[in-house]
Amino acid sequence: MAEQVQGLVLRRANEMAPEAIIEARAVEKFYAQPDGRRIQVIAPTDLRIYPDQILALLGPSGSGKSTLLRMLTGLAPPSAGAIFWHGRPLDGQRPNVAVVFQSFALFPWLTVLENVEAPLLARGVSAIERRKRALRILDTVGLDGFETAYPKELSGGMKQRVGVARALVVEPEVLFMDEPFSALDVLTAENLRGELLELWFERKMPTRAIFIVTHNIEEAVLLADRVVVLGRNPARIRADIRIELAQPRNRKTEGFIALVDHIYKVLTQPDLKVEEMAPAAVPAKPRPVMLPHARPGGIAGLLEILLDRGGRDDLYHLADELAMEVDDLLPIVEAATLLEYVRVHEGDIEITPQGRAFAEADILERKRLFRQAALAHVPLLRQIESALRAKADRALPDDFFQDLLDEHFSEEEAQRQLATAIHWGRYAEIFDYDAQSGRLFLTES
Repeated sequence: MAEQVQGLVLRRANEMAPEAIIEARAVEKFYAQPDGRRIQVIAPTDLRIYPDQILALLGPSGSGKSTLLRMLTGLAPPSAGAIFWHGRPLDGQRPNVAVVFQSFALFPWLTVLENVEAPLLARGVSAIERRKRALRILDTVGLDGFETAYPKELSGGMKQRVGVARALVVEPEVLFMDEPFSALDVLTAENLRGELLELWFERKMPTRAIFIVTHNIEEAVLLADRVVVLGRNPARIRADIRIELAQPRNRKTEGFIALVDHIYKVLTQPDLKVEEMAPAAVPAKPRPVMLPHARPGGIAGLLEILLDRGGRDDLYHLADELAMEVDDLLPIVEAATLLEYVRVHEGDIEITPQGRAFAEADILERKRLFRQAALAHVPLLRQIESALRAKADRALPDDFFQDLLDEHFSEEEAQRQLATAIHWGRYAEIFDYDAQSGRLFLTES
């Protein structure tokens, strides 16, 4: 009976686990020498690439990162072991993947448009379809207007955008990137990382997973959902670390710094077992503060009433005089409390100095004070403002924030939370919202 129960549990666990798109099982890479010896580059290694994940492969130079990438893409066969694509051996299959290389690898005699069309031409796609898909992806990566330019006329960042467009135009299920930002200056690399995340989170790229090779620890923690750390001589996986930090990530937060420090130890102390190292002190992801469903006008009305009553009243008495149930008044009271405009103690509600200043202010000053209080005390509004500010065009779709809230609330409550946040954010002029396009726009002061 116990064996049957255990089998049922394992079967259900397997059913719930996502299927790996690509799986490496005990893959090795070695080179035979004339004297019969082997030079082992990669020790037997197991690795899975799952959908809806960015996986960063991190390791020192010469550790075998690019060799492993080439085996996973089918560009190079493993010396032993096997690569599986959706559970089937890769032998004889052509996986739906594309690679962005470090060196741009553009054809100098072709225009930008022709470079992007090249892989479609190799696949026998018709001229009309090639042109249509290439123009669409060039617009997506911000190269609209540069179709007739040649590589020599482009900056390094623009060349790499062409490389990304050429990879995405074939609509790969997995996008592989081999140190794509290492040949660029710091500012250009940072901008391209932001653009990559924008394409990924806004679902503008036709890919289900990204596999990025890097030797930059901060880059790995900034981008990835998982960081796989390789040791070398021969290469083997030392750690597979899940990154739980919310996007967009801030390099200065305690959790980010702790993860970078931990991965640095894993990389630089090869003789020490990973389990013996102090784990990264990453704070647990907190449940977001639930926004009370009250409008700014309701909060302002409550404060004005309290001001007329000398700044204090009994909550139940106030509800009775307003011909309201206490339960109906509570969301407004909770909202005013969250903003530190009122204090509630043993059934009495009292206006604070901040609440008094708000109630006595004119319309423009109220907006300024509300903005100040909202950004100080409402994490969701602070997160929205930070995410919009991180975007080059200061705009994001509401689905991005809806997905973040879905992790903590039911679908219905997540929608209500976002609707309330939009009311507050628009009133405080933190951001604006276009309901037709479903996009939020940062309001620049």
